Amino acid sequence: METLNIASLQKAVAGEYAAIRRVTRLEPQGDKVFPPTYEGGEYADEVRQVRAGNGTVQTVKTVLLDSVQSQANRMEIALLRAYDNGRLKMPMLQVDFAGDGQDSILAEIGRITALEAPHRMCDAIFWDSVHDAKPFRKSIVGERLNGAKAGNATPVFELCPTALLFGFWDSNKYQRASGAKVQRALVSEIVGYDSVCGKRTSSRIDPLQIESGVEFYAKRGGGWTFDKAEAATNKDEKPIVLKPSQVIHGNIMPSFRHEDEKTKKQVLNHGGVTLAYAVQHTVLSLAALRRLRFPLEGVIKSEVDHAARTVLAALGLAAICFLDEDGYDLRSRCLLDGKPGTIQFVGRGEASDFSLDAKGAAELLAQAAEEAKRLDLPWSEEPITLQPSPDLSRLVVESRRRSMTASAGA
Repeated sequence: METLNIASLQKAVAGEYAAIRRVTRLEPQGDKVFPPTYEGGEYADEVRQVRAGNGTVQTVKTVLLDSVQSQANRMEIALLRAYDNGRLKMPMLQVDFAGDGQDSILAEIGRITALEAPHRMCDAIFWDSVHDAKPFRKSIVGERLNGAKAGNATPVFELCPTALLFGFWDSNKYQRASGAKVQRALVSEIVGYDSVCGKRTSSRIDPLQIESGVEFYAKRGGGWTFDKAEAATNKDEKPIVLKPSQVIHGNIMPSFRHEDEKTKKQVLNHGGVTLAYAVQHTVLSLAALRRLRFPLEGVIKSEVDHAARTVLAALGLAAICFLDEDGYDLRSRCLLDGKPGTIQFVGRGEASDFSLDAKGAAELLAQAAEEAKRLDLPWSEEPITLQPSPDLSRLVVESRRRSMTASAGA
């Protein structure tokens, strides 16, 4: 199997293939795995149709182990780690909250990049930051994003190219954003097949044998006390009475259920699932990249478009390969393992295999970026650093302090 080179990638992006695909079969490392839970403590389970090796179609119960959004976030963090370690170079939009370090809360936050912000370069964090003493989206750099769209992707390519891979929606009703959308081109998810939900008990045996009938009080400033004079009070100015279980003392009877903190209803404990196997499906749509246009000074040239799309394809491959190095430890008690599947170009009913690792993907990205820069596409390898506005800094600090105060008084 040949290692992918820049010439083959350029041909594929130009129209030879529709997508880059990889299917990786994974095995649970342990008897059970625990999927993510959604509102109400539910797993995202469903019945899917699966084509067997002999061509027959079967219906199989499945459960989502890692969503498209979660996989995108993992890829972004893998790219950020590679960027910070100097293993690849790319544009980086970031906000420096630390400043001179005088405010300990802001210093603790440090730097937030577009690879970490939930809505990438369209996130409120960037809207509420400044560049060269101007609101970001009114600065010389940020104002370019106001006209960004699929037919004018050059500003996004310059500031946050990963948004053209993972998609964005420039929506902020309070800031009168353009509302432009670009679809995801890189999609990945991990699904467990032949899933069976399990049960889990919760219990606690207290070695001190503290009885539940003993009463005491919540203490002002945190903790608990037997002294009424030190007790926190409710809105009726009466001491708040506690039970041993509320301060994690006493026995807890074995149970399949627990009280949901929001609804206060009894719900089943998350019991995990057993699986036959899991599969990671990853697709980088070259067709989606070909919808993007990259005008320079208002002029569209096919060779410029092609160069920018090739950079994005290489960046997508780097995201896939660098994520491989992180493995598949998705969350507590959800460890999977397996040999990464073969990467393929697919199109017109045909597939062509190739090999690639993280180092090779970074080299492809560097080569593609050089060609893009030769054609005057903006591809800065120096970060663009914003500062939080005074109001955003105040919002963060006051919110954190309030949270700390509430925690101390709980």
